[in-house]
Amino acid sequence: MSDAANLPFEDPNEPPARKRPRPGERRVQILQTLAAMLEQPGGERVTTAALSARLGVSEAALYRHFASKAQMFEGLIDFMEHSLMALIRQVQEREPVGVTQALRMVTMVLQFAEKNPGMTRVMTGDALLLENGRLQERVNLLFDKVEALLRQTLREGAANTNKPTNPPSVDAQIKASLLMAFTLGRLQQFVRSGFKRSVMTHLDACLALLS
Repeated sequence: MSDAANLPFEDPNEPPARKRPRPGERRVQILQTLAAMLEQPGGERVTTAALSARLGVSEAALYRHFASKAQMFEGLIDFMEHSLMALIRQVQEREPVGVTQALRMVTMVLQFAEKNPGMTRVMTGDALLLENGRLQERVNLLFDKVEALLRQTLREGAANTNKPTNPPSVDAQIKASLLMAFTLGRLQQFVRSGFKRSVMTHLDACLALLS
């Protein structure tokens, strides 16, 4: 006898039983839905009422998982930071220190943005204009960390060359600042175009000029 014969009979006319999310699953669903709602270019500010309606739950259900909407945005920022740092670690493992590694880091950040347009609105601060000020501070700290990693690899790469034009620390600081400004500019263009202007357009040529 097959295993299927031992399954409980289900009346096809009965609506399927609603499965309760596993622990932690609802949190992820909330963050995924928030990110998806942020992908609407020029959309209105996301409210907890709109978010709960999209999820088909009450606002009270949201607050069982997050104390506030700011905490939901912090969850997205945590995800962004974890993802970007993981991507940068991969670059550090695969590429030699110096300009090549720095340019690859920039590329990885931009590729992440291209795949996650809703989160790019958080990265640029566009989605945080009317939210708690500490959220923008968190994003600023994230980019400070990325710039510090760019500066580190550029400084180590310059120290390994025989003819640095400036002291390695000064040269690295200037180049890291320039790369960071370029990256943020690309993210802003992407958001302001309603995600129509790709961050990857002529990227290799632009990075070649910057290097």
